[in-house]
Amino acid sequence: MAQAAPAPGGVPGHTKPPALGGPDTAARNRPPDVFDERTHAIARWVLPIVLGLVYGYWAAANTRYGGPITGWNVLFGVVTGIVFFALFRALEFFAARCRREVHALLWAAFTGIAVGFLYSLSGRGHGVWESAVLALAVAVPTFVVLFYRYYTHEDAAGNRIR
Repeated sequence: MAQAAPAPGGVPGHTKPPALGGPDTAARNRPPDVFDERTHAIARWVLPIVLGLVYGYWAAANTRYGGPITGWNVLFGVVTGIVFFALFRALEFFAARCRREVHALLWAAFTGIAVGFLYSLSGRGHGVWESAVLALAVAVPTFVVLFYRYYTHEDAAGNRIR
């Protein structure tokens, strides 16, 4: 029976385990990636486009209050969707480079403001305070969830781990 070569300074027949926190520890603990890099690159563009289209349509539908579709209504929806897309992509770029607290705060603020804006357009006489309260009611739990996610997916130095 062949024995494994002893680790330097170790017992014959035993191999030395990798050091804790070594370079291959993160690779070993990482779940398998089902999609390839090309799929992720496509998704980084398709997701904001689809969300922008849905958001623009929703905003346009809220402003027409069940009435006929007009050119101004369509223009409002298109512009709203483009602004949403641009802010989403900018936030993806800048927030990922921030510390986890700021990263979570930026996404929570974006989500809360987006929901509050749609609520203010709904045509039921919602004031600024009602929209702000709803935005805050959405932003706070969003911050908590995202902070937890970023906190559990970063090391102490702030480097992303999977």
